[in-house]
Amino acid sequence: MAQQVNDVVAACAAQARRAAPVLAAASDAAVDSALVAMGKRLGESKDQVLAANAEDVRRAEADGMSAGLLDRLRITEQRLTGMADQLGLLAAADHPEREVPVSELDGGLRLIERRRPVGVIGANYEARPNVTVDVASQLVKSRNAGVLRTGSAALGSARALLDTVIAPGLSDAGIDPAAIQLVPSSDRQAAAALVRLPALVPLVILRGSGESTRELSREAASYGVRTLAHADGGGVLYVDVAADRDKAYQLISASLDRLGVCNRLNLLLLATSGYDELLPGVLEVLDKAGVWASLPPHEHALGYEWALDAEHEATVTIAAADDAVRAARLANEETSGLAAGIVTEDAEAADAFMTAYTGTGVFWNAATRLLDGFKLLGVPETGINIDKVPGPRGPVTYGDLCLRQYAVVPG
Repeated sequence: MAQQVNDVVAACAAQARRAAPVLAAASDAAVDSALVAMGKRLGESKDQVLAANAEDVRRAEADGMSAGLLDRLRITEQRLTGMADQLGLLAAADHPEREVPVSELDGGLRLIERRRPVGVIGANYEARPNVTVDVASQLVKSRNAGVLRTGSAALGSARALLDTVIAPGLSDAGIDPAAIQLVPSSDRQAAAALVRLPALVPLVILRGSGESTRELSREAASYGVRTLAHADGGGVLYVDVAADRDKAYQLISASLDRLGVCNRLNLLLLATSGYDELLPGVLEVLDKAGVWASLPPHEHALGYEWALDAEHEATVTIAAADDAVRAARLANEETSGLAAGIVTEDAEAADAFMTAYTGTGVFWNAATRLLDGFKLLGVPETGINIDKVPGPRGPVTYGDLCLRQYAVVPG
């Protein structure tokens, strides 16, 4: 069985590889036309997509999936409209310059930096059907072919989106629809198989939860496959002694509008000197949101990510921090480094916090829920990269999915 799954994934990769040159050579107009066509097809195929998704949701509910994960899985008409709107915005977004002059060299030569597609990029993601469109559209915009693999819970929805939206949209623009492949197997082995094909799929985007995604990253590294991994999240908010309390309460509430997402409020730090005064109001806000507070002393790690805990996702950890710098250091040391924010009217405290925090996104009087490609940059994302090495960091979008090539040409 394992070999059969490996063969299926390899076949998808080979098909994408054969179609990649056509997509790489496509004009800006053809690429944007494909994205516009996908948006149009999304509206025309609404009934088919929603029916497939309803069946996925029905099976997931029967299997006991948690409310937070069901929220990720479900496609509503409103979310479908949002997906179509994002495709339109992506189509209208500027294409990166393919060639950028760098400098003049001795001997009458010029140095040019060229941006080239990777070729084929893989993507493994969990039960979030919208990611199928997000990733596929980013790959098309960056002129990369792709092999998508999703979990069994969302496979029906993903197949409907590929068959009725993505592939026809590519065909409408004269681009080989084989450029975007969806692994048809629901077997978990398919995820491992996808990161073992360096000659066909040299880069794989990993979007998932916790240890399973980290394990795939390690597996990929052992095969020489590079990854952009999004395994851990958990937003941090520090309420400073100089915070506007109403603003703090509003931001806490806004940070908990969805509990199953990585950038939700996970760890709430309250200034030690104002802890006792702030806590009652905070607990009232959490109660209205239907969220339970984990108060000191904690029987879990301070940065434990509640969004990954199906039985306790409606939880926020509360702790004290002496000042802005200590709060930032706690966020650095105890959490994934996804995002942290400070609520304060003291500009010096805000600057100290933002200087001390080394994570991917830092916020002053704003919710960490804003750490999202569409909310920050106006285009969908393939994921949020929190690596502590040079390269694309934060929301990864189409402009990041390229290789740099230096070209020396006559002046």
